[in-house]
Amino acid sequence: MERIVVVARLKPGSHEQAKALLEEGPPYDLASAGFERHAVYLSDDEVVFLFEGNGIDRRVRELINDPVRSASFSAWGPLLADGPRVAVERFSWSSQ
Repeated sequence: MERIVVVARLKPGSHEQAKALLEEGPPYDLASAGFERHAVYLSDDEVVFLFEGNGIDRRVRELINDPVRSASFSAWGPLLADGPRVAVERFSWSSQ
């Protein structure tokens, strides 16, 4: 299982709008995109998207490069203070 995290800073005052977007759920089918797990974390000033699955780097790039599915990200544009950053997992621990 591979993981990638996408982190973005929110503009001041956009937390509630971000929360509303997240409550709508993903704008694309996660299973058909090849993701095995997905979670989103929201703080007062950041949003963090976690993607998990095999070949996750390729799958995230395919999602970003697909003009139809990536158009759904446009709702986030006005809420972000700057461009999203991708963080690649470098350490993980599990008791199982």
